[in-house]
Amino acid sequence: MSDLLTLTGITKSFGGVKALKGVDFSLARGEVHALLGENGAGKSTLMRVVGGEIQPEAGSITFEGRSLTLTDPKAAADLGIAVIHQELALAPDLSVAENIFMRELPAAIAWGKLNRRARAVLDRMGFELDVRRRVGDLAVAQQQVVEIAKALSRDVKVIVFDEPTAVLSSRDAQRLHDIIAVLRASGVGIVYISHRLEEVFKIADRMTVMKDGALVGVTSPQTSTIDDVIRMMVGRNLSAMFPKAAHRSIGAEVLNVENLRRGMKVRGVSLSVRAGEIVGLGGLVGSGRTETARLIFGADAKEAGEIRLHGKAVTIKSPLDAVLAGIGLVPEDRKHHGAILDMSIRINTTMARLKPVVNAMGFIRRHKERDTVTALGQQLRLKSAGPEAPVSSLSGGNQQKVVLAKWFHAGGDVIILDEPTRGVDVGAKTEIYGLIEELAAAGRAILVISSEHQELFGLCDRVLVMAEGELRGTLLPDDYSEEKLLALAMTQSVAADHAAPLDLPAHTHQPVN
Repeated sequence: MSDLLTLTGITKSFGGVKALKGVDFSLARGEVHALLGENGAGKSTLMRVVGGEIQPEAGSITFEGRSLTLTDPKAAADLGIAVIHQELALAPDLSVAENIFMRELPAAIAWGKLNRRARAVLDRMGFELDVRRRVGDLAVAQQQVVEIAKALSRDVKVIVFDEPTAVLSSRDAQRLHDIIAVLRASGVGIVYISHRLEEVFKIADRMTVMKDGALVGVTSPQTSTIDDVIRMMVGRNLSAMFPKAAHRSIGAEVLNVENLRRGMKVRGVSLSVRAGEIVGLGGLVGSGRTETARLIFGADAKEAGEIRLHGKAVTIKSPLDAVLAGIGLVPEDRKHHGAILDMSIRINTTMARLKPVVNAMGFIRRHKERDTVTALGQQLRLKSAGPEAPVSSLSGGNQQKVVLAKWFHAGGDVIILDEPTRGVDVGAKTEIYGLIEELAAAGRAILVISSEHQELFGLCDRVLVMAEGELRGTLLPDDYSEEKLLALAMTQSVAADHAAPLDLPAHTHQPVN
């Protein structure tokens, strides 16, 4: 196999943070080259360079033996490079056919010809879809098929698949693998990004592992095992960043969730958290962790399941119901969902529970409110110009402290923290870890969602691991290791085989032109 695409010494920074550190990568004609690594390893950033979406600060790109500069996605597409991102780039109000040929739609559309061409592409892929249907009305798995068809409608030479089977059942994933086999046989080079190591070992010719923006190594399914690849992906050691509360004890069960369900995102999740306990929820992006938290908090409607607090069933249909029941949520996106940035620290801190700061007539006692917020600011070591300062004026770490202060003040028994230290510096992380310990020491039941494994291991009394909307196992402190967590997070569920498949015919083994 001759090299089709070669990247040498690719370097890219964002805001002073090096996302890519001199990465080398090559792709041969007719090769499936898997690109592996943890969340944040730099995989998608490297492929955005290949797709012309971002330009590197250093390094070179060679395509079909010629050195080139990819200035934008159109330049890459014109060369025959297609990148199918995990977040699909489709127009929901247009038809399947219009989406497939979006780049070449004329002002006056010959609908019959357009639909016939789209039908031919899907027939070659072996997928049955009505090309006249509105894409917004399709299931996510069907939208994935349209995205792939859009790439294959052109003379494609390189295709990048970023987590292509994350939303597919095992049956439909196998259909995709059949398509990849046909593409490989016709000489197309394929870059395959996936957290499902079992499927990677089935279809990949080579595997490149990245970590923290750097190349770790290149191996193959013939010379490595899944355990070997996991060891290449991990390696961070726990640091001494996790202050422990002196008198934290674990008491009776506070939160109990049974058989929580919502579509394919959350499938029969059951968990419990006790007073004074910090329980971690680990897994990869898309595993269903955030969706589970949103169901418990009432931000999304559950289809089935029961939530109990202190042994009593509670009805939670909205975040207000959750707050009144004593459940708080520090969301993953604090800027959009955790705080109102243009409002003051004072308003943000007390909004979840006004009762302690209002008088008998229902008016806010400003002095009481200000004193409460000032005391919380001192307790949380909040650095600000005072209670009236807008949250937008604070650093990321201090913004997160304001969100935490809201739940310190609200006084509920359960607090869910989704990525509590995302985007904050090391010093602020240590302070936030201390605050979480304080909440637990006060008897709160804490559920922590984090993509940073050392954070889970350093904070939590036990870690539940999710994958594909299901709980796959529990790790206790004696078992804590990234290898064990990833092994659980990357294991494919037998239940996935029973997911509702697309109504598709068997793959027709015809070359895709």
